[in-house]
Amino acid sequence: MEIYELNYPDHVSIDKEGQYSLAIGFFDGLHKGHQTVIQKAIDKARELEIQSAVMTFNPHPSHVLGDGKNKVGYITPFEEKATVLRSLGVDVLFVVKFDKALASLSPEQFVEVFIKKLGVKHVTAGFDYSFGAKGAGTMHDMERLSNDMYETTIVGKVIDQEDKVSSTRIRILLSEGKVEKAAILLGRNFRTIGTVVHGEKNGRKLGFPTANILPPEDSILPLNGVYAVQIMIDGKKYDGVCNVGVKPTFEKGQQQTTVEVHILDFEEDIYGKAVAVEWIYFIRPEKKFDSFTALIEQISRDKERAKEMLLER
Repeated sequence: MEIYELNYPDHVSIDKEGQYSLAIGFFDGLHKGHQTVIQKAIDKARELEIQSAVMTFNPHPSHVLGDGKNKVGYITPFEEKATVLRSLGVDVLFVVKFDKALASLSPEQFVEVFIKKLGVKHVTAGFDYSFGAKGAGTMHDMERLSNDMYETTIVGKVIDQEDKVSSTRIRILLSEGKVEKAAILLGRNFRTIGTVVHGEKNGRKLGFPTANILPPEDSILPLNGVYAVQIMIDGKKYDGVCNVGVKPTFEKGQQQTTVEVHILDFEEDIYGKAVAVEWIYFIRPEKKFDSFTALIEQISRDKERAKEMLLER
């Protein structure tokens, strides 16, 4: 997959000429609704015998507008987003820098610069996609502004048994620790990517050494607690039990959330390595224990429970 970074007004074109069937949206989460939009763009690319493409934006508009006071955390940071899009078979990824200059473009200007001049021959988006200053442009405007230079497909609401599949629902599920339900909407396990860093080695002192994972800034994590997880290291998956939270038994008033994975049957040194944690099952909420002995006993039970849950998959 080729990746092009675009920035208005300085860099809005690419050296390589091409024709594209484009799926457009922010696509945080790349959930089943987003995948439906992207798959239709891929199908249209095959029909027209042109390249499939996705256009997304970075950072999220909420990080720029309103002085970033109400910015949302990312379900899929850019690196993870690129990995998922590559796995879906997308040929080209356009990453447009979202800033106030971009946000000031009228719908007409946006279409001229980022659709027509890029050689887009077909645009696919969700029914609620908007573009241009203050989101004034709709997909009906996208069609109206084409001047027969491209065609459009509007994808309707993708729903499950309960409601619309959306990034908002996924964020709520993760905030409640419901990683299994989030995985259903995502079409894959929720993942946290990060780097293994040195911690305080409390787990090792208790007999359960952990890999301390530093996730990307502004990425979201599930509800504080203990989870059965799998961790990807150098292309290989290992089972593990993970605590995400503030370690109340050790620290009084600690505010910094940490992600610590005890990897089952694993003793290698992985400091500095990039890893990915897949959240499989919720085991229990985080709690403060009266003694380290009680904590050790609970960790032992958590470890055995994680083994059972992952074995039953």
